[in-house]
Amino acid sequence: MRYYRHILAVFLLLAVIVLPVSCDKSNGDGNGNNRAAIIDQLYLREPNPDFIAEATRILESSGFAVDVWQGGDITVDFYRKLPSLGYRLIILRVHSGLLLEMEGDKVVALDNTYLFTGENYTTTRYITEQLTDKVSNAMMEENYPLVFAVNSEFIRGTKGTFDRTVVLAMGCESYHYDDLPLAFIEKGALAYIGWNDIVTLEHVDRVTLDLLDNLCTGNMTIAQAISGTMANLGHDPYFNSYLKFYPEDTGSRTVKELLR
Repeated sequence: MRYYRHILAVFLLLAVIVLPVSCDKSNGDGNGNNRAAIIDQLYLREPNPDFIAEATRILESSGFAVDVWQGGDITVDFYRKLPSLGYRLIILRVHSGLLLEMEGDKVVALDNTYLFTGENYTTTRYITEQLTDKVSNAMMEENYPLVFAVNSEFIRGTKGTFDRTVVLAMGCESYHYDDLPLAFIEKGALAYIGWNDIVTLEHVDRVTLDLLDNLCTGNMTIAQAISGTMANLGHDPYFNSYLKFYPEDTGSRTVKELLR
């Protein structure tokens, strides 16, 4: 019986996504301002400079110093050090998905969520993490080389802790199960927002900007911001996906309150 495993990227059925590229990071001002990161794994094949510019504008106008990490910056080791980088708000514009195991012609999705990197997969790197099922190969599209992806158990074992961080995980199925939200909260994040199912990239970018504006400019609570964005832009038009947040008690608080 044939047995193999991989993760499928289902961000957008028509999308071709990421290859490694060089970074494009803005520097923090060094004055103790809150720092935010836009982690844009989709940069090379699905760049959206307007999204990056507008997200940066919203964040900076709300007092954040913003770093932008793109394409090939997003490696296994980048995720490993992410909690220790001191970000108070993180936007994950990255592929994510569930682990699929195939036995013969049967596909089974397991309750384990992965974040994709822009790092090409090889069997000779991160051997310990691969053997302990914390790192896997991931398929972004059928004719594209596999990349590495890390799961919630990997996040739990990363260096340092998040600095009471608010996480916007905008990839597919980023909150289909609660393993990834729990991992981020256990590592020091205060709030986690993600999608319950598959989402299309165009809708994700529009929703993220609207949500970010509600949270930062409108100073809405997390529950109000998500409700307002869903009312304004609706569920995903193809997959009917919607945003969720964790933990429940953060719903009545604003980002400014959480960061304070």
